[in-house]
Amino acid sequence: MSAPRLRVAPSPTGDPHVGTAYMSLFNLAFVRRHGGQFVLRIEDTDRARFRADSEQQIYDTLRWLGLQWDEGPDVGGPYAPYRQSERLDTYQPYVDQLIEAGHAYRCWCSPERLAEMREQQRANKQPTGYDRLCLGKSAEERAALGGATDTPVVRMLIPDDAPLTFTDVIRGEVSAPRPDDQVILKADGFPTYHLAVVVDDHLMGISHVVRGEEWISSTPKHLLLYRWLGFAEPAFAHMPLLRNADKSKISKRKNPAARLTWFLEEGYLPEALINFLALLGYGQPGEDEVFGFDDFSASFDWARVNTVGPVFDLKKLDWLNGHYVRALSAEEFGDRLVEFAARADELGQDGPVLLRTAAPLVQERTETLAQALDMLRFLTVADADFAVDEAAAAKQLGPDQQPTVAAAVAALERLGEWSAAAIEPALREALVDGLGLKPKFAFGPVRVAVTGRTVSPPLFESLELLGRERSLARLRAAAN
Repeated sequence: MSAPRLRVAPSPTGDPHVGTAYMSLFNLAFVRRHGGQFVLRIEDTDRARFRADSEQQIYDTLRWLGLQWDEGPDVGGPYAPYRQSERLDTYQPYVDQLIEAGHAYRCWCSPERLAEMREQQRANKQPTGYDRLCLGKSAEERAALGGATDTPVVRMLIPDDAPLTFTDVIRGEVSAPRPDDQVILKADGFPTYHLAVVVDDHLMGISHVVRGEEWISSTPKHLLLYRWLGFAEPAFAHMPLLRNADKSKISKRKNPAARLTWFLEEGYLPEALINFLALLGYGQPGEDEVFGFDDFSASFDWARVNTVGPVFDLKKLDWLNGHYVRALSAEEFGDRLVEFAARADELGQDGPVLLRTAAPLVQERTETLAQALDMLRFLTVADADFAVDEAAAAKQLGPDQQPTVAAAVAALERLGEWSAAAIEPALREALVDGLGLKPKFAFGPVRVAVTGRTVSPPLFESLELLGRERSLARLRAAAN
């Protein structure tokens, strides 16, 4: 096999979908195994949904995952430009060629007329599709019929013998429904996905088109365009759709985890997410569920892709992420935590030093960086913004606990050396021995007073890190 060329082509219409990373991972694994090239193309022809910041999010999130492309809008390449909005002059000659050959025609139907047509088709229990009212008519002839606009679109003329079966790299022989006369050039002069993807994939030498199974129904349209334009057909591989626990398609509207940026916000490690995505719908050789990209790519085979849509199980991701968190050195974990806090704009008071020092206290107790930061936020939050959780306060800082807090204040005020080694015996003597309390009743109110939570890193180390003045100030506030 000659060196393959594969691409991923996201649309900048909002936060990148996790499916973009999923497709990129499988494309890149195949390319790296066979010494090919991986292309990133931005398909921004949908101007109604275009978002200016989305393209940069695509770059940032894919790079965060280590899914680096060989050619693309930001790195260049021999087939530039790689942004469809910059390639409009490329598509028009192919539209003209299709019209001249009788494979496409202009359509002046207004949106209102098309909506009425579809409503009538549904009422009559007919398949919905364009009724070819404009076929063979001039602009003047069509205008006389009403329901027309001044600026036409261009539609494919689907023949009766359209190819409805094709060979899929993953699925074998696949059947698809007969398409209707698809719009290939919009009234604003932008091509639709169907024309642009075929022209660009051909001109950029794409050997394998890897995409989600929802595009199976579009493949007949694309095969027609390849044949009409005299292009060599690529291999097609349709990946299974990622699904929620109820087997519905994972979408950004219903599931926050469909947003690729969500994993950054929640503090997942990129290596864990890559590992997780590689397990979805794919049978890795052997039984080991923990592996990196290099291992995945080294033995990659399309035959191992399962066509049943895999369930997006976040509990499995949490387990994997916890594994990778605990595999980091204390220094690496501290650096990741500081980087995460900075990205979330939560470094706070003396944040880098405090977080790196405190990181080992929570590394074994946490699954994500967000959980770790939440446990350590009492250290970095400004004193004026510190607040005790209401439920924790009701449980641990009521009238019955006030003597405990007051005794802790008195014991710690007398303390000379401020260290965990000195704090622990002082509090045990004052609260356990002096007040006769069991440790969980003795230290619970102190924990809530200084951390704001019932669950926190080890108490005595937390007091040491927080420091004498800040610790005593919080305890005095709780005592009052």
